[in-house]
Amino acid sequence: MASKTLSTFLYPFPLPQRFTEPSPKFIIIQRKPDHPIVCKSAQSDAGYRTLGTGAEPEGIGAASPTRGDMFLEHQQSKEAAKRVTREFKKQGKLRKDKPLMVKTGVASCYGCGAPLQTSELDAPGYVAPDTYALKKKHHQLRTVLCGRCQLLSHGHMITAVGGNGGYPGGKQFVTAEELRKRLSHLRHEKALIVKLVDIVDFNGSFLTRVRDLVGANPIILVVTKVDLLPKGTDFNCIGDWVVEVTTRKKLNVLGVHLTSAKSLAGIAGVVSEIQKEKKGRDVYILGSANVGKSAFISALLRLMAQKDPVAAAARLYKPVESAVPGTTLGVIQINAFPGGGKLFDTPGVHLHHRQAAVIHSEDLPVLAPQNQLRGQSFPIRGKTDNDGLNGLSIFWGGLVRIDVLKVLPETQLTFYGPRALEIHVVPTNEADEFYQNQLGILLTPPTGRDRASEWKGLETQRQLCVKVRDIDRPACDVAISGLGWIAIEPVKRLPGNPNVEDVGSSHELHFTVHIPRPVEVFVRPPMPVAKAGAEWYQYQELTEKEEEVRPKWNF
Repeated sequence: MASKTLSTFLYPFPLPQRFTEPSPKFIIIQRKPDHPIVCKSAQSDAGYRTLGTGAEPEGIGAASPTRGDMFLEHQQSKEAAKRVTREFKKQGKLRKDKPLMVKTGVASCYGCGAPLQTSELDAPGYVAPDTYALKKKHHQLRTVLCGRCQLLSHGHMITAVGGNGGYPGGKQFVTAEELRKRLSHLRHEKALIVKLVDIVDFNGSFLTRVRDLVGANPIILVVTKVDLLPKGTDFNCIGDWVVEVTTRKKLNVLGVHLTSAKSLAGIAGVVSEIQKEKKGRDVYILGSANVGKSAFISALLRLMAQKDPVAAAARLYKPVESAVPGTTLGVIQINAFPGGGKLFDTPGVHLHHRQAAVIHSEDLPVLAPQNQLRGQSFPIRGKTDNDGLNGLSIFWGGLVRIDVLKVLPETQLTFYGPRALEIHVVPTNEADEFYQNQLGILLTPPTGRDRASEWKGLETQRQLCVKVRDIDRPACDVAISGLGWIAIEPVKRLPGNPNVEDVGSSHELHFTVHIPRPVEVFVRPPMPVAKAGAEWYQYQELTEKEEEVRPKWNF
């Protein structure tokens, strides 16, 4: 009787199915399997039938849903909810501009942003199992540097990006397309974009389709490595030149900053504009691979740390700097601001048309200028005949060959790029044989016969016709993506050459440029570098309306 009364109190009527799922709120009674306990309510007794006389009602006894049935039903309901959500999205009933937050739940290496893992020793993000377990126990995984980043910080050249825009040398772990997809969320977020461009490779690193990545977010354009420009360069001319080229690309920016991460020049202006335009939003550092994002962030934190203890603490775990394009493999969150919003370092956008995408990983440091550029001019005075450069071929390492087809006798070419790339001049009719015999020896990179045997050569030819419009200034620059540029000066004014005024402006200069596939060649307005640049550069005359919409530059 007592058991029946207790049973009636607990179950006065059959429970709905949704209350039969196990929950931590219910009391679980442990019992031994040898002494089963059966509880039946008085109301349920009348409904029972003996075995053989008929089936039990649905939901009672052996016919009740099992835990497996309930689990399947739960999963089916979740899938149905997802289908309804997808239908609503297709019909536009959900907000399409809802920001997609960056996933920060998975612990990543603070140096490169790769997810930490303990299984693949040679892959990015690898950490010894003992170290990982210890750091995880003390909740310090965000302070861990993976094995690859430790090697990079000691000067080792370890590539981790392959595919279109990646590198042929080394093991390929991540494709350039995957890194680009990791930035696709930016166009859905409300953020402030700091876009970096390398002044030495301005056209090759510019990211002309940046709006496809960032959407309508405001952009601050930062020009890096201006300390590498030749001695005597007037930065007033450089700033105006950058703004003019940017305006022609029809990319509206808030402001242009000329900076140097090495000397901290121009960094204070970037900090000031970020604090002015941030307005509680996250700040993303964006740029092509090896444009100097990690070095720029390091300089940014160094300057901010002088007044801000939050930035000083963030400097302890800053991204790793390396000459390898593609050091950063994931979005790295940096708590650099005391108020709302965070700073994010993003993976470099790999562009297939740059020289770094075609050479071996061990040759990558050659492409990165370490010192101030010095132009190497040809012809050298007193070492050429009266025909000048006509009929000659100029090799820029093993990466570029320029055949001079038809130029004025006074025409001079000046090469601006890494000093490690040597320049050799041979007659055009001997150029093919010279290239085959000296590739990997005099013409480097590629360096060594082994790499030269795998080199596909200068497969692409670009025919250039340069029109001379003003003999008082260079005709144009021929920029080689990922390398540097060549200034073409139709008339070099030298002592003993008094008749250059007689040269008209209706001449054309013809060249053939040989480069590896798929490296690109850009013909652009000449950049006013060195002391002579300030003498011939002409500032644009603007109307008041053009002056208002034109971005301002800072240094």
